[in-house]
Amino acid sequence: MAVLRHRGIAWLLFGAVTLFFAVGLKNVTLETVFSDLLPKDDPFIHVFKDHPNFGNPLTYTIMVKNKNGDIYNPDTLQKVWNLTRDIDLTPGVDHDQILSIASSKARYATATPFGIDAQPLMGDSVPKSSEEIAQLKENVRKSPNARAFLISKDETATLVSATFIEQRLDYGVAFDFVQKIADEARDDQHEIYVAGQPALTGWVYEYQHQMIGIFAATLSALVVALILYTQNVAGVVTPVFASIIAAIWGFGFAGWMGLSIEPLLMIVPLLLIARSFSHCVQFTERYYEIYDQVGDKVRAAEITTSVMMAPSVLGVITDAAGILLISIAPIPAMERFAFFCGFWAMMLVPTGVFLAPLLLSILPAPKNIDKIVSEQSGGIHGRIKGVLESISTLSQGRRARYTAGVFLVVGVFSVYHAFNIQIGNPVEGSNLLWEDSEFNTSVAEINNHFPGVNTLEIIIEDKDDGNSDRVAKQADAVSVMLQIQRIMESGENPPRATLSFADYLMDANRLISGGHPKWLPLDNNDAAVNAAASAVLMGTSPKAFSNVVDFELQNSTVSFWYPDNKQDTVDHALASARAAVEVVGTEHDTFTVRLGSGTIAIQQAINHVVERYHWAIMGLLNLVILCVSSYAYKSIVAGVVLLLPVNLSNMILTTCMSFMGIGLDINSLMVAAIGVGVGIDYGIYLLSRICEEYHEREDYGKAITAALTTTGKAIMFTASIMLLGILPWYFLSGLKFLADMGLLLVLVMLINMVIALVVLPLLVWLIKPKFVSSKDILVLGEGIDVGKLLAEEDGREKKGASGSNFAVAAAVDS
Repeated sequence: MAVLRHRGIAWLLFGAVTLFFAVGLKNVTLETVFSDLLPKDDPFIHVFKDHPNFGNPLTYTIMVKNKNGDIYNPDTLQKVWNLTRDIDLTPGVDHDQILSIASSKARYATATPFGIDAQPLMGDSVPKSSEEIAQLKENVRKSPNARAFLISKDETATLVSATFIEQRLDYGVAFDFVQKIADEARDDQHEIYVAGQPALTGWVYEYQHQMIGIFAATLSALVVALILYTQNVAGVVTPVFASIIAAIWGFGFAGWMGLSIEPLLMIVPLLLIARSFSHCVQFTERYYEIYDQVGDKVRAAEITTSVMMAPSVLGVITDAAGILLISIAPIPAMERFAFFCGFWAMMLVPTGVFLAPLLLSILPAPKNIDKIVSEQSGGIHGRIKGVLESISTLSQGRRARYTAGVFLVVGVFSVYHAFNIQIGNPVEGSNLLWEDSEFNTSVAEINNHFPGVNTLEIIIEDKDDGNSDRVAKQADAVSVMLQIQRIMESGENPPRATLSFADYLMDANRLISGGHPKWLPLDNNDAAVNAAASAVLMGTSPKAFSNVVDFELQNSTVSFWYPDNKQDTVDHALASARAAVEVVGTEHDTFTVRLGSGTIAIQQAINHVVERYHWAIMGLLNLVILCVSSYAYKSIVAGVVLLLPVNLSNMILTTCMSFMGIGLDINSLMVAAIGVGVGIDYGIYLLSRICEEYHEREDYGKAITAALTTTGKAIMFTASIMLLGILPWYFLSGLKFLADMGLLLVLVMLINMVIALVVLPLLVWLIKPKFVSSKDILVLGEGIDVGKLLAEEDGREKKGASGSNFAVAAAVDS
């Protein structure tokens, strides 16, 4: 083999490539880009990007709660005043999008002989005296929207909200700033609650150091397990060193390409490290067997490479395919991440297939080889072999029928539940954090006191056809706004609250008509609407109403508040909104009605991607595996034999997610896709070894047992150490997401291990496929006739090995 024959050149090449990618490490960035988490082709996202000010999720919501009374006291009002001005100093904030009872946007209106007089609720100072506080209460009474959206019904809490500009928003900086002012505002009498998408992302940033520490602990546990298992230098250094080099290449590639990495998806690189460990352990396990026969580490490394190259490359291809296919989902962050991790996965070929034998050829030869490969070896290796021999009896003979029956029942049960898994968020708040986390507690408290933090927006968009009257001043548009609100409020599962520019116009119409509530309804003509609009805007700027209408009064929104963002709530809200839009129609002479924006619509857009592409990704991955494995084994039956266990594992995993309350989202979708790669790796290695052992024994039962006690041993070890290394995540992580993903990875490893060790041999036993006995398959390992090899140590190149079904001479340089 050229790599081992020219080891000096090979080491120089590996060193140069590693140095190149190491330089790129300095450019690696971990950051969340909100717009990159949104699907590019969803109509809801198009609406949001066309009108980012309406229902913008990049909003911090702070609730000030007085524990011992109402908000109408100098201390509470001073806190609200200070928070309103302090949050305006946060880097990246939109200064025109800050709202509280202490901001100039919160106004009350009174009728005067000269028209409508609109003034800020608090004026230019904090009320101190009882008279000033009484005046504030009176001002609030005159402001229906302040009473509905800024002050709780029991008057013990009030809100401060601030929207951020995405291009200027640094989540970490904003989070630290807002948390600091919130902490300073807390005291014995007041509780401060902070919610909003930037706060959620900020908490993820906050837990980054903990996440890195947990990953480091996991990798340390893997190394310790390797030491205890192999008890030799080669068995430890080879997987660790090869995995480090692959990681440098992967992250270096991201740095050179300028690919920012989403922190929540850092779980995938850890999986790739686990895959690198798995490939290297398979390689070293086979190296031990061959070294025991040839007694020369260079020869053993050379022959092992020829034996393992084809199944290793096939396994890496399926790993990479599972990752790269994720990029078909039209979410920029997923496309970018699939590109980065797909490259990393492909780099397991040079690091796992070529670097591994280079390392084994120079590292000290294992001195405990007898304990590792001997049939009568004791210790951990002997016990594992004993367990695997027992497992092999489940897949052959009379027991095979009972085993098949059990897995048939499990399969039917899993398929039923897998197809009914919930898409999206199953909890109030965020499933990224624990239910009792500060963020989810804040969301729950705000939802209990106010209409909520989750909105759905229906946009009234001006066609801009030259009409002089903008949407906000058109009677038809205002009539549509009010009609939509009435339909939504009277339907099933109504929103907690609704708001549109028409509500402000109606109140203005009441004031200019004498103040009696009977004058709230507007006459359905442009003159009446224009008069009300002029009254609303008198003495103020349209910016004061930027939550419902843009600065030019060209576009407007109807907002609906919902108590939570659980998927059932999202589905009902959108169903009602679609029905309302269908009643009023989408196309009008001068404007268009567009659904929708806000947190409800954006969440649904992301979930819709998962719903659309989950089965597409899995289907394409199955097709790739079927084509590649059928070509490698020269049999479609081989592809089916490999795919049946893998898909059964995936169905069982999805069923477990359903019972654990983990919804299917973009994060769990990635783990599920990579889980298929894990399972197919196990299957390829084991099936190739069964084929090889069958040629030696010509007995399916003996071939299955021999394969399980050799290749199966490496499968059990790699799955077991990952299981033990990852399981503590659930108890250590402040991120529920990481804990859930830890459980999912444990299930991925455990389920795929059991299915590979039991179901795949079972299928071979039941089907007895012809390809197993074929000598003309690409992934078939090359056998070794040691006696022949040692007898011809005179250095002659061997063209074949008699007494063996596989030619190895080309791989051996005597």
